[in-house]
Amino acid sequence: MKEQKCPADASYAECLYYAANAFARQMTKMADDAFLPTGLSASYAVLMMTVNHQPGICPRDISQRMQLTPSTITRLIEKMEYRGYLERRSTGKFTEVYPTDAGEALVPVIQSAWKNLQAHYEGLLGQEEAHALVQRLTGAVAQLDAP
Repeated sequence: MKEQKCPADASYAECLYYAANAFARQMTKMADDAFLPTGLSASYAVLMMTVNHQPGICPRDISQRMQLTPSTITRLIEKMEYRGYLERRSTGKFTEVYPTDAGEALVPVIQSAWKNLQAHYEGLLGQEEAHALVQRLTGAVAQLDAP
């Protein structure tokens, strides 16, 4: 019987898809751990940061910034509305999303968690490598999004 290779030795280990997903899973776990003090997962915390940074933002713009589908954004907003952190207001045909007082009160704890996450991955990767990796990934996402 042929010896089985572990995933790191497999031929797909050099595949961008595989590497990006493995990295994303590790970062998601790290981020969810960092955001535990907020009572939110990383996705909800990023949503709250986005809305707190630009009160009145429309869901379509949130979707573009977070690189998530509109239906996912709607679901995230509804959950945060239910928890009392966000509210939607209709203005004609448009919907705007605003933080509530409780949502605004989360800002310091979210910012602290964000800094802790950054310090954690910079501690593991090194500050220069972490910054360079962010730049390379951001550039790659922009290239992949280009028409």
